[in-house]
This record gives sequence, C-alpha cells and structure tokens, in this order.
Amino acid sequence: MKRAIEASELVLNPDGSVYHLHLHPENISNNIIIVGDQDRVQEVSKHFDRIEFKASKREFVTHTGYIGKKRFTVLSTGIGTDNIDIVFNELDALINIDLKTREIKDELQHLTIVRVGTSGSLQRDIPVDSILLSSHGLGLDGLLNFYEYGQDEKEQAILALINKKVKLPFEAKLAAGSESLIKLFSSQDVKQGITLTSTGFYGPQGRMLRLQPKLHNFIDDLAALDLNGHRITNLEMETSGIYGLGKLLGHECLSVNAILANRQSKTFSTAPHKIVEKAILMTLENLLTIA
Repeated sequence: MKRAIEASELVLNPDGSVYHLHLHPENISNNIIIVGDQDRVQEVSKHFDRIEFKASKREFVTHTGYIGKKRFTVLSTGIGTDNIDIVFNELDALINIDLKTREIKDELQHLTIVRVGTSGSLQRDIPVDSILLSSHGLGLDGLLNFYEYGQDEKEQAILALINKKVKLPFEAKLAAGSESLIKLFSSQDVKQGITLTSTGFYGPQGRMLRLQPKLHNFIDDLAALDLNGHRITNLEMETSGIYGLGKLLGHECLSVNAILANRQSKTFSTAPHKIVEKAILMTLENLLTIA
C-alpha cells in the first residue's frame, strides 16, 4: 500500500502548486536551465522562439518556452545550497509525485538540469572571461550531510586525499557531475575541474573585510593540491548541492561556470555580461542536440 506524504512534508499552495516555486507539473520541461540571479532568467529566455509560461515567487522566477520544437524551462534559484535544496526537491515532486494523491509515482522521470552560473577561479591559468565545467562539487556547505548520500570509489579516493592534506572546517562531501553532459559540453575552449561550494561569500571563501576568518589560507591550500590528476579550480555556492541531490534523485546535472574573478591574479571581469551570454548560448546549443 502506498504512503500519502503528509501536508506538513509536501506543502502545497491553495491552487495545488508546489509551495516555494509556485509551479504545477505542466509548467516545466524535462530540460531545465537554472541560474542564480533572477534577472538572468530573461537573458536565457530571450533566445526562445516563444515563451508559453511565466511565474514569479520570491527569488524563484520561471520561464518555459520553445526553441524550435524543443521545450525548455529556465528557473532562478537564488544563492546557496539551501535554495538548491528547495528547488531540487520541488522540481522532483512536480514530476515524480502525484500532487493530488500525494503518492510517489510508480514510474519515475528524469530531468536534465544545467546550471549557468558565475564563479571565481583559484588557478592562475584559468583567467577571467573563461568557461569551466565542474567535474565535481566539493561541498563545504553541509547540505549533503542531512541526506543518506553515498560516494562512489572515485569520489571517496579524491576526498581522502583532500582530507589527508588539508584541514577542512567540517565534514565535506564530494559529488560528480553527469559524465554524459560533461562529454557533450567539452571543447578545447572549455576548462574542467573540481568546484568548491562554500556556505557563504566572505569568510567561507577566505575573504576578509572587517571580520577575521577563523581558517587562514585554507582556500589557497586546497587550490594547490594535486589530486591524482584532479585539482580544485574554482569556487561558488551551489554546485555540490546540485550534483549531490541530482545523483540521489536520478537527474542528469551539469554546472557551467562563467569565470568572473581570479583569486590568484586579483582580477575581475570588466565585461561580465559577455562571458555569461557566451555560457548561455553554449548551453542552449548543446542541449538542442539531445534527442
């Protein structure tokens, strides 16, 4: 006998939409582009041939439309893996839970989810105005510690090397991106590396304004590691949550990073909109090739 999920666990609005995103199942495509900045949603959807649906609630802005016959949804998540937790669970509920009966469906669907976000490089040879694919997300945010998240042997081996060489502030989790999407998006112009996901922008990323970080130089120590051919290349605030929850829920996920800052050269992009637009176009072009 199936279990109905309680009203306190799966919260719905009076119109039957999921609580935070304010969406119904028919409002989304199986091809989803997520962005942090709500103003970036229209920078993606302006490339659609037509937009059939728009919604906005809090920081969550959604546009769904078509390029040719292919349907896309672009959704803003806001900043941080706390919001990723909301977005991924509610997107999955839209396709894999019957919202009327509150029961999990017998046949589960799978989403393709690509993050187009901004990031800071930790390596001198990855300059501003470049694009980087996250091979893995290294989570220093804590989200995946609240789930039964199992790491495979490769993830365990990389994380063991990190823990052996650098003292981390608390237990970290490492999650890999979709191998098929990484292969699809790879090109000579695009870098790859492990993305460090932080729980904040200042102290958790080693920045110092008036407050002194408790851990000094740990970002530089991580960036200097040789992890059997892998290295930690950049940092931001969502990727590990995307990869970890995507893996647990059975969705194909990729994080595409527009590099706006370089922490080694102390530089910041003078035209950030241009590299973000390049990342958007690259993402749409690649997703259009998927059957």
